[in-house]
Amino acid sequence: MNARFLLPRRPRISSVACATLFFLFVGLVLTALMTHVVGTMVTSANDIDDARATRAAQASISSLKSRLSGVLQDNSVWDDAFSAATGSDPVGWAYENWGKTSADYPLYDAVVALDQLGKPFSAYLDGQPFDPLAMFGIAFAKHIESAAVAGKPPVVKFLPAGNRVFLVASNAIQPFALEDQPAYRHPVLTMLKEITPEVLAAESVQYDLKDLRLAATEEPGWLNQSLRDANGKVIGYLSWSSQRPGLALFKLVQPYIYAAIAILLVFLTGVLVFGAVESKRLAALAAVAKHEATHDSLTGLHNRAGLLLAMSLVQNARADDGLLTLHMIDLDGFKAVNDAWGHAVGDELIRRTAAAITNLHPSVASVARLGGDEFALVQRGPTLTDLDDAILDIFRTPFEIGGRIIEVGASIGTACAIALVEPLEILRRADMALYRAKEDGRGRIVRYDPALDVEREHLALLESDLRAAIASGAITPVFQPLVSAVDGSMHGVEALARWDGPRGQISPEVFIPLAEKAGLIDALGRHMLVTSIAQARRWPDLYLSVNVSPLQLCSPDFSHMVSTALETEGFDPKRLTLEITEGVLMSNPDQARRSINALKTIGVRFALDDFGCGYASIGALRTFGFDRVKIDRSLVTALEEKSNGEDVLKATILLAIALDIPVTAEGIENLHQAQILRAAGCDQLQGYLMGRPMQAGEIDIQLLEQAVLGGSRVKPLSRGSRES
Repeated sequence: MNARFLLPRRPRISSVACATLFFLFVGLVLTALMTHVVGTMVTSANDIDDARATRAAQASISSLKSRLSGVLQDNSVWDDAFSAATGSDPVGWAYENWGKTSADYPLYDAVVALDQLGKPFSAYLDGQPFDPLAMFGIAFAKHIESAAVAGKPPVVKFLPAGNRVFLVASNAIQPFALEDQPAYRHPVLTMLKEITPEVLAAESVQYDLKDLRLAATEEPGWLNQSLRDANGKVIGYLSWSSQRPGLALFKLVQPYIYAAIAILLVFLTGVLVFGAVESKRLAALAAVAKHEATHDSLTGLHNRAGLLLAMSLVQNARADDGLLTLHMIDLDGFKAVNDAWGHAVGDELIRRTAAAITNLHPSVASVARLGGDEFALVQRGPTLTDLDDAILDIFRTPFEIGGRIIEVGASIGTACAIALVEPLEILRRADMALYRAKEDGRGRIVRYDPALDVEREHLALLESDLRAAIASGAITPVFQPLVSAVDGSMHGVEALARWDGPRGQISPEVFIPLAEKAGLIDALGRHMLVTSIAQARRWPDLYLSVNVSPLQLCSPDFSHMVSTALETEGFDPKRLTLEITEGVLMSNPDQARRSINALKTIGVRFALDDFGCGYASIGALRTFGFDRVKIDRSLVTALEEKSNGEDVLKATILLAIALDIPVTAEGIENLHQAQILRAAGCDQLQGYLMGRPMQAGEIDIQLLEQAVLGGSRVKPLSRGSRES
């Protein structure tokens, strides 16, 4: 029976709780709306005034240009000025009419008169002679050149002079009746107005620009209007502070807003207090219901639902790599006790047994009664053989109940698994081992072995299903990313086999050994290789890694099969990496070497999987010429233990580096592990932290995101089941 049917229905959420959530939602929505409205009003008022100020600054600049241009027009389009500039004594006339007035004239600070060749013959700044070419450089000469043609409006530009900025206006000196004059280069009159703090102060008052000033660069937090020279280059900025009328308006209504918020907070506090009281009451009811749903009423131990929950908690806690052992205990001879002495004695025997097996060992995480005379112990970490012996020792001494001597025995079935295996599957395995223990004569301990599955689940039928699945393509690849340890970008993927069989998803731990035992591994390997290559062709920038069974590698036609698959699919052999385990190096090294050498000749790469947990020698690594090694996940998991796990891991990586073999680390589940492995010298990382096994379409999305973001997405690992 599924455990979920054993759980009673939770108490319904009361109408008060619903009302609490509703009023909280309404209150939060009102707060958000009010905040948005006020913020929008303040921001809009500020933006409107800033736009007005920007237009005013532009108008101020236009006004300065217009005033200087008007004065220049009056002085340059003048018959007397033209006659003097082209006469025999232009210097004296220019000084009396222009140079002298530069000392105190409000509309300009400097006047420069240039002859028809563009050479200044009169230049005065604040009533004193000066050299405009030395002051402004080549930019001044280009400016004059553009104004030497008569009949055009004055040329007005900003020019820098060191840390000073001048508004420079130039126009050809010409008679009023220009049509009577021949077309030639005219003398030029230039008037300059320095942009001084006094000038800006006057503009600030006139155009309502607060704290208007000239700055070399944009003032952070201020409003800015650029000033450009004749070439369009920015030579400075007019900067002024925003008056922020929206903020002033906010300060006027601020007391009323705070009052409204205070009232709303009082209201919400009342709703929360009432809701908390109601939630506490419901939580108490839920706790009682949960205890009743997960505990046995006779012994107080967990029942089946509680046992499954306890197993899940042990797995999710990741203690000892999520490893747990389930001990199933069945009392031998209990039915005879019930029949002989009645159910009252039987119930007392059950209670005595429950008390005896509780707290047998610190590694026992949970004790359960599964019904009748069946018990279970959940043990964290590796299996302890003396724990089962201790259980049997309990029943070697008879129980004394009501003056009666009661002798019963026990049969024990155990199953050990990591977090990849579902609790129900572990329960089934332990139950199968218990069944075998009772079949073998009782009073025995039987540990779960995959062979029990073969016998009980009709190996022939499963083999037939597997054969059909390979033929029909029901076994499909998923892909787990292989990412760079340097920048987190995806460099490759590992193809992993998945099978949704007729009776549900079948673990690779089951069907791959079955394929090896049934002689189907070559067909399965060929199918996985061809299918993976066909899907990986869409990722031309990724390497593809495929696991190879030792039986496949030792097959005489293995290299030919791989070569044919690559040629048929048009797949670059240099993109393919075949991963093999250490065992094949010892079981059949000669054939393995022949297959490896044949495939390496065409560019296929080889990686040694599970490196560091076996017995591969340095000589073997050199002999077989591996292109990469993959650190066994047990070494990565050991980083979380307070032992020398980190030292062992680093030593293993250093060995590979010393042999000049790149290192991949798999089974990475958190940033702490990734940082240690990256610092130790791993250049490639794999694990749930980088990405779970996924369909080809999901890899497409990952690559698209990587192309857009310029890197890979690295996500923290959720507390779920481990990878397979």
